[in-house]
Amino acid sequence: MRFRGKIVDIGCIQHFTRVIGTLSKLIKTCVLRITSGNWYFILSERAVNGGIQIWSELPQGHFFDEYAMEGVSEEENEIFLELAPENLMKALKTAQSAKWLKIKLTKKHTPCLTVEVDLPTLSAHSRTVVHDIPVTVIPRRLWTDFEEPELPHFDVSVVMPQLKLLKNVVEKMKNLSNYVVLSANQMGEMKLMVETDMVSISTHFKDLINPTSTDPMMNPSQEDRDPQMFYKTRIDIRKLSQFLASQQFNPTRVICNVVNNRTVHFLLLQDDVSLQYFMPVIAS
Repeated sequence: MRFRGKIVDIGCIQHFTRVIGTLSKLIKTCVLRITSGNWYFILSERAVNGGIQIWSELPQGHFFDEYAMEGVSEEENEIFLELAPENLMKALKTAQSAKWLKIKLTKKHTPCLTVEVDLPTLSAHSRTVVHDIPVTVIPRRLWTDFEEPELPHFDVSVVMPQLKLLKNVVEKMKNLSNYVVLSANQMGEMKLMVETDMVSISTHFKDLINPTSTDPMMNPSQEDRDPQMFYKTRIDIRKLSQFLASQQFNPTRVICNVVNNRTVHFLLLQDDVSLQYFMPVIAS
């Protein structure tokens, strides 16, 4: 297995860093799937244990100026690695003014993603910083554990309001309860509600966009239903707060898909980069 990639454009380096920064705030470890066309960051926890699922897709052509890889075989030209996004983020922090950035798969005492950063200097001499990030190679027999999650037939889909506004609302609600009920309908309305023995508080958002079935990655239910009906999920408010606080790459669109009393699926889109975040419900 071999991999080598180089990013020269400083805007691409900074964008790549923001994406990894978002992932590092959401998860401690994940699987990096490298293919000839894309990088995928994958987390798949057991939903029965309240786990989350994350699937983030980065087209290599959007970031890398040079890109070469050889997978486990010609038929299965892919590489699966387990790593800590925070370690990759620490390496990328040194590259915010770099002339170029190289990432390659190496074998030191252990398999590593080696990040080389060429920093600008005032002299003719180059200054290169090297970071070795330990990784674990995932054997071929386990690859099926990291396939793209299948989109469920959701009951309602809505484009979320500004994440900064949502974050402020959720931060205040977090002091009142461990759970929040998120609900939405096909009239562009969304509600967040917390209830305790002493108080019930809800925040309403109106005039939001309901994506249609022609939108990318959308999979709405085709059943005829009352568009004013609210579909809801009860979720961990701390996980929602963490999700809202983690965003660093400023997505142009965030879509919330709700499967009534079952799951919430968030889809973040910016240019060709996408991040899917599945959050299971908490039983009442």
